[in-house]
Amino acid sequence: MATNRPREWVITDYNGFENLQLVPCELEDPGPTQIRLRIEAFALNWGDEDLMNDRYSFSFSAFPARIGMEAAGIVEAVGSDVRDILVGDRYCTLPHFYDRRGASADTLLIDQAFVTRAPDGLSAVEAASIWMQFMTAYFPIVELAKAAPGRNILVPAGTSTAGNAALQIGRLQGATMISTTRSETNRSLLLESGADHVFVDTGGDIEAFLRDVTHGVGVHASLDPVGADFMDRYAYAMAKGGILMLYGALTGKYAVPPTMPMFQRSLWFHTYSLFNYVEDAEACARGKAYVYDALSTGSLRPKVDRVFPMEGYVDAWRYLKGPRSSYGKVVIETGA
Repeated sequence: MATNRPREWVITDYNGFENLQLVPCELEDPGPTQIRLRIEAFALNWGDEDLMNDRYSFSFSAFPARIGMEAAGIVEAVGSDVRDILVGDRYCTLPHFYDRRGASADTLLIDQAFVTRAPDGLSAVEAASIWMQFMTAYFPIVELAKAAPGRNILVPAGTSTAGNAALQIGRLQGATMISTTRSETNRSLLLESGADHVFVDTGGDIEAFLRDVTHGVGVHASLDPVGADFMDRYAYAMAKGGILMLYGALTGKYAVPPTMPMFQRSLWFHTYSLFNYVEDAEACARGKAYVYDALSTGSLRPKVDRVFPMEGYVDAWRYLKGPRSSYGKVVIETGA
């Protein structure tokens, strides 16, 4: 239910989502290049959970701090230098390092560089669920891995939203997509999403599996969020000149580049962050154009797993962290 005064979820220390607090906040006027959004929905992302525990590649400059970088809402006010963004239109935030000014609130001031028009035909909840996963996947799969027929691409942990988006985009480009999961029950989901081959990882020989399914050619690129020593297990199955892309640390530890396989197979190790591409206006425009086009043709579709109310933000994190039988975005609907 809407309230007269806007609210925000904040954290006051690096002590995890259980210590988030819902408190009143002020309705602020935008600066010259800012807009003010009335947030209708915002999505949860694993990077936000890492940030709340100071395990992210960035840290907060001070506390209290809001969480979240992915939202959709209605433009309520625009700054004096803002052009072509109209009050009353629905816009989405783009992933960027927001410091203390996250989107977990009823209201948000944000620079015009980090918003984009909500795609036609999507609800606010759907519009809040697309940019992190599809933009995260677009640049490494299309621009770095150069997905196309004849290219073999490995996407470990394909049930994650970014991993699943990578499988979808890779299939759209005609590449041979390979994924991993720790559970046999996820095989059908990954195959439906775009995987041509699935390795159920119970500690078996992933290197032999990759050599087999690529007919000895090897993997041309991997988009790996796992971390620790996982790359060591498959690096010798990479094609010569292949690229190992690291974009996360699901194990809690970042990967150490597998030096010997890199020497022997002339591999490239590339740490990847979407923020660098969003901050580059030309690159960001390419990524947005791809996603808009794919959504308009139905080639990509938002998948929302569950929606929680504003008051249920902590419950939403518990759900995301717990065992799940379905996958997709977890989204908060503010009611604002």
